[in-house]
Amino acid sequence: MQTKHLYLMPGMAASPRIFEFISMPDPFEIHLLSWFPPEREESLSNYAKRMCTRITHPNPILLGVSFGGVLVQEMAHHLDNAKLIIVSSIKSNHELSPSMKIAHRSNLHKLLPTQWIENFETLALFAFGDGIKKRVALYKRYLSERDSYYLSWSINALVHWKQEDPPKDILHIHGKNDTVFPPKHLVDPVLFIEGGHAMIINKSNWFNKNLPRLIFENSL
Repeated sequence: MQTKHLYLMPGMAASPRIFEFISMPDPFEIHLLSWFPPEREESLSNYAKRMCTRITHPNPILLGVSFGGVLVQEMAHHLDNAKLIIVSSIKSNHELSPSMKIAHRSNLHKLLPTQWIENFETLALFAFGDGIKKRVALYKRYLSERDSYYLSWSINALVHWKQEDPPKDILHIHGKNDTVFPPKHLVDPVLFIEGGHAMIINKSNWFNKNLPRLIFENSL
């Protein structure tokens, strides 16, 4: 069977280490993507185009977590025959949380000093959700991107994401207890499982067992 190349994109501020417990059987081959510094005033579309230079195989499967899920959807506009999986993420700007929609309209997020999110505990809760409150120290190793400009750029790109309509044939996997992107604001199709925003880490056994089947069932 022909090799299926699966590219994994972590969420905001996170390193590819969040995928350390993910394993896939043949014919899948995993490739890890990571964040690089955005240029000044760079658009999300242009950033996605630059990220696409790291995709070196035809017909890739792109899996993105949280803000990484937003990014892979933008990347798909610049690639031929890319298949999409998003985890703990959103499919359009209509699925943003109410607080993020307020930020979109008011730009209040730009008035916040970037140092607030450089505090590790605050950043961990922002990146992984309230479900990790009792285990914040355990998640420190997963957060490698703490540059203030990168964080400000990421938050701004997320709340001002322009995508109105979900892509066709996207596979959306989401935790029932996600506090960053609450399930009640999402629209079908979504596959809900038990877990929170950090489930790619703490529910890795579920992904290892079910992801290969889901990819084949969805013809990804």
